[in-house]
Amino acid sequence: QVQLVESGGDLVQPGGSLRLSCAASGSISSTNVMSWHRQAPGKEREFVALLASGGATNYVDSVKGRFAISKDNVKNTVYLQMNNLKPEDTAVYYCKIITSGRIYWGPGTQVTVSS
Repeated sequence: QVQLVESGGDLVQPGGSLRLSCAASGSISSTNVMSWHRQAPGKEREFVALLASGGATNYVDSVKGRFAISKDNVKNTVYLQMNNLKPEDTAVYYCKIITSGRIYWGPGTQVTVSS
């Protein structure tokens, strides 16, 4: 079993920054993929960014150049640095891990971008 807990969501003004954290615990293979997804009200959950254990990253086009995913392997925590936030970034942000052929999700953290 793997547990994921997100934190760092908040209310921020347009143009502001936030850093989300996702702490992972449990049985995690050295080969894994961690990613961030988000779901805005009335919309489907969408992919935001991923980081493979080998270091490869990928981002949805709408956040390229503004968001950065990283990981602290000692703390088993993945981060999402979000800069130049826009109102359309408002959503619940979820952390996901694929490890040993299984998928686990965190409960999510709310990000609201509004003046």
